[in-house]
Amino acid sequence: MKGQRKSKSKKEGDVMGISDRIEAFICELMKEDEEWVELGRNELAGIFNCVPSQINYVIRTRFTPERGYSVESRRGGGGYLKIRRMISPGADAVISGIPDKISRESALRLLDFVKKSGIYEIDNTDVISAGICSLECSDKDEEAIVRAKILKAMLNAAAKL
Repeated sequence: MKGQRKSKSKKEGDVMGISDRIEAFICELMKEDEEWVELGRNELAGIFNCVPSQINYVIRTRFTPERGYSVESRRGGGGYLKIRRMISPGADAVISGIPDKISRESALRLLDFVKKSGIYEIDNTDVISAGICSLECSDKDEEAIVRAKILKAMLNAAAKL
């Protein structure tokens, strides 16, 4: 019918709810052990009655370097996830956490984290932001690779000031 909106299916709403609950659970564990937490992917999936790929999704989207986290992961039967909060990371930790490809939005979130954490003595994040935001290529994959290289180089140079 025209003019009526379809409501979200129960399953679609549950996925979002589960992601929020998984994130909250992990954050609560991080409060207990301030620096890091180690989790079993399958055990966590069992707690939330979901597939392990849902756990991967939450880790990949919510516990990222630009949000102040470092994740170490090992797959397989004895696999685990080790999530570290970068409370006051040094410049080297931030730079090494930047992936080989990074989106404009992720780069800006990372710069926001860097700015708030006070890693650099001189606030160069606005200049770096302008540099990475001006980048435009027809090949978006190549653009993400170039952006990551520029971001790493600029943060490395700013760390030496």
